[in-house]
Amino acid sequence: MTIAVWAPLLLPLPAAPLARRLAGQLAPRTAALTLAATAVALGAATLASLALLAGTGLLRLPYGAATAHLSPAHWHPGRLSGPEWAPTAVLAATALLAVAALAARTARHQYADLRRARTATGDGPAGLRALARRPGPAVPALTVLTDDRADAYALPGRPPRIVATTGMLAALTGPERAALLAHERAHLTGRHHLLLAAAEYAAACHPALRPLRPALGYHLERWADECAAAEVGDRALTARAIGRAALAAARAPATARPRLAATAGPVPRRVRALLAHPAPAHPRRALRTLAALALTGCLTATTCATAEAGHDFHQAVETAQGDR
Repeated sequence: MTIAVWAPLLLPLPAAPLARRLAGQLAPRTAALTLAATAVALGAATLASLALLAGTGLLRLPYGAATAHLSPAHWHPGRLSGPEWAPTAVLAATALLAVAALAARTARHQYADLRRARTATGDGPAGLRALARRPGPAVPALTVLTDDRADAYALPGRPPRIVATTGMLAALTGPERAALLAHERAHLTGRHHLLLAAAEYAAACHPALRPLRPALGYHLERWADECAAAEVGDRALTARAIGRAALAAARAPATARPRLAATAGPVPRRVRALLAHPAPAHPRRALRTLAALALTGCLTATTCATAEAGHDFHQAVETAQGDR
């Protein structure tokens, strides 16, 4: 079990850069889903490995062995049965506690931010100018806040809402506003906040997964850009709306945006991508294929190693219980 249980802790080191490199060569939707799936898979495998290491040490203690009805003399999970089990188990348990603390802090901040944003949009006493009722279940409500600072974002929840300030709406023309609202609707329709939340919690599981969160945020913005361009039927207009909205927001940054709202990302890069459509064939298709194969290999090895470590642990427990 020793090699198998350590593999999921080491494979995120090459897998995360591979995922980011591959995402840069894929369509925005595919790239975002690839990054989110990679983060979730590697984060879950990390948790499983830490739990197996901590559980191995726990069952070597008299109380743990008695609770699980084990025979300590026959409790040998793989090669982790010598004197090294104690520091390994303590480190794994400490890491699990750290992950739990980071996840709890992330959940607390997300809840507080969403509650603050909900209060500002009319679920509380903050400054609401107008709230447009949803014309149908598939169309999110539009909330307009009286604020000279320019900002607009998608606010998940029940009901989902698009929030825009008067400063942002004043900075755009009518067609540009339509493109901006289509962009924010795409965030809500695609449930991008759930993908961002998954990346946040995965980053709490393993430090190597932290760079996936900003990369995912960028590709979610590109995904929404493409949806907006398709809805308004004008890529140049969408690019202009993105650029003008970013310039207006940069003059007086707003502070009410929740953590689960996707950020604007590198706007010049997004504008170039919209204006470059249709994109030319990628000259390095072989490198993209190689990156995809390497990432698939890392994820497959992680899954197999986690399953093997879990099987070995279960088999060791059954053997120790049978020999009691």
